[in-house]
Amino acid sequence: MSKIEVPALVKDDPWLQDQTEAILQRISRFQQKHTEIEDKHGSLYTYANSHLELGMHYDLAKNQWQIREWAPNAKSLSVVGDFNDWDGDSHSLIRGHDGVWSGTLNASDLKHGDKVKLRVVGADNSVRDRIQATVTRAIQDPVTHDYAGQIWQPENEYVWKHTFDPSAVTSPLIYEAHTGMAGEEPRLHTYKEFADKVIPRIVKLGYNTIQLMAIQEHPYYGSFGYHVSNFFAACSRFGTPEDLKYLIDTAHSHGIAVIMDIVHSHAVKNLGEGLNEFDGTDHQYFHSGEKGNQPQWDSKCFDYGKDEVVRFLLSNVRYWLEEFRFDGFRFDGVTSMLYDHHGSVAFDHYEKYFSNGVDHDAVLYLQLATTLAESIRPGVLNIAEDMSGMPGLCRPIHEGGVGFSHRLAMGLPDHWIKLLKEKSDENWNMNAIWDTLTNRRHGEANIAYAESHDQALVGDKTLAFRLMDKDMYWHMTTEDTNPVIDRGIALHKLIRLVTSCIGGEGYLTFMGNEFGHPEWLDFPREGNDWSYHYCRRQWSLVDNEKLKYKFLNNFDQALIHLLAESNMLATPQAQQLCCHDGDHLIAFERANHIGVVNFHPTQSFTDYHIHVPASGMYEVILNSDEAVFGGHQRVDSGITIQSINGEYGPVLSLYLPCRTAMVLKKVN
Repeated sequence: MSKIEVPALVKDDPWLQDQTEAILQRISRFQQKHTEIEDKHGSLYTYANSHLELGMHYDLAKNQWQIREWAPNAKSLSVVGDFNDWDGDSHSLIRGHDGVWSGTLNASDLKHGDKVKLRVVGADNSVRDRIQATVTRAIQDPVTHDYAGQIWQPENEYVWKHTFDPSAVTSPLIYEAHTGMAGEEPRLHTYKEFADKVIPRIVKLGYNTIQLMAIQEHPYYGSFGYHVSNFFAACSRFGTPEDLKYLIDTAHSHGIAVIMDIVHSHAVKNLGEGLNEFDGTDHQYFHSGEKGNQPQWDSKCFDYGKDEVVRFLLSNVRYWLEEFRFDGFRFDGVTSMLYDHHGSVAFDHYEKYFSNGVDHDAVLYLQLATTLAESIRPGVLNIAEDMSGMPGLCRPIHEGGVGFSHRLAMGLPDHWIKLLKEKSDENWNMNAIWDTLTNRRHGEANIAYAESHDQALVGDKTLAFRLMDKDMYWHMTTEDTNPVIDRGIALHKLIRLVTSCIGGEGYLTFMGNEFGHPEWLDFPREGNDWSYHYCRRQWSLVDNEKLKYKFLNNFDQALIHLLAESNMLATPQAQQLCCHDGDHLIAFERANHIGVVNFHPTQSFTDYHIHVPASGMYEVILNSDEAVFGGHQRVDSGITIQSINGEYGPVLSLYLPCRTAMVLKKVN
């Protein structure tokens, strides 16, 4: 092994000097494991093939079905299903030395659409019908609500029409979405409906990436897709695998990347649908005993130190990238993976990121996962949902990192919600806002967002609902002049502008939040009589020309197009030009654009001087006070302003109405 030098992660941050040895060990563990895999399997890619080796596959050459399943501690396995009237004695499997059970079926035994399971006699003498771990299609019986694997061999495979290169996305502008609530009607919606009805909206808004939630099969709809049971199966609630491919292909036809929430941080506890106690023990896929439980989520924690588990999860990464052509992942629950305590401590010392409480096996798995994804789909988006702030998470592995391309800036929505809950905007601190928006590690890309699906769920409130609350029910017509609505619309625009322009190297919104969708999300459950009333998106609100929702939508569209055309978020962090608490004003420069935001609730400023990096003529290219954005038209968009010589260099003398923002660009 080549000698390891002091990693760049340490060189860039003197505070990490004391963690040099731990970071070097992190690099060494990856190198050792990667070399071990290459020596034994040829490559990381061929190692990640559990979905091809295990499961139920038709062998064309032999004209028979091959069945293989890893269940090392089980006492017996047999295939049951529609084809044999669920007889557990007719088609037994044989155990191999590696704990893999295998057998064959005649080609005529199974056909497209048949339901199948494995009858497992476990180490604890339990007898249960289980779904294969790598099943690619699972369906629920509408009467018994029981899940089963389904043979999926349609006559016509999906023919891809478009190719897409994810490396074309230099700064992700992400539209986070849930297929099931794609429509207006209070019912379950489909992949095809999303493709045909929602993607055109996303195209018009200007987002370049769609993040799909709840793709992996999950038995409880209300889990938002985070209690996964069948990791290789596209959720059957929303349609067929071909329908999902159509959705992704449609997005690619418009030059839009599609990433998915991938849940490798935990799994559903259910015995009937998932992996829990598959072979009759609690430690086949998960840690044994209490370590195998995630108490905050009532779910199971994978054992990332077990080779078969690592191969299973890496194969899952490979499967979604190849079979469905996803362009990357938002890895869910990364904080829970990284630490034995699942992140339930204060991260007040660097050693808590590298030694105390760290699950080194999980870190190594994530390094392998990001490496594999990048090798399969160069330029892939690997986004980490981490609230701990682990240094190096988005740095290359050879620098001491974990290899993610981006991390979610989870502190930003928390900051906005805290401000809105605890202080009136008259008392907001501009320097605190600036510090929050810019407080991120050098060299690690962040996805900024003011709100996501978390804030939209029942029990919480979106920005729009916090700002306008019940007044949204009565005062959203364009003729209505209501001070609560006027304030809410103004601040909604300002918050999203400063968050997107200053807060990261990418930006995210959740479907509907761009136009201030009212109320909350609530999935069908016993507590609401299994109603879909709040499990939908009311597009008619934004399409109605007589309602003010269109103003927020128009502003979001203009903002996203500005970010896309300027490629602003692919450039270095914004530079502060002015941050004045008394005047409630923030001004910044990024990518040769000047942003000026006046948060003051009542004070408008005439001839306000903002220092700029270069003298010349500047054009107002975005103005939140335009009438089309619900503003009062106190500033004309498109006007040009000539800088003047100030005492310390060129300045712009601006008229800044209260609760407005503008973005200017230097005219060549």
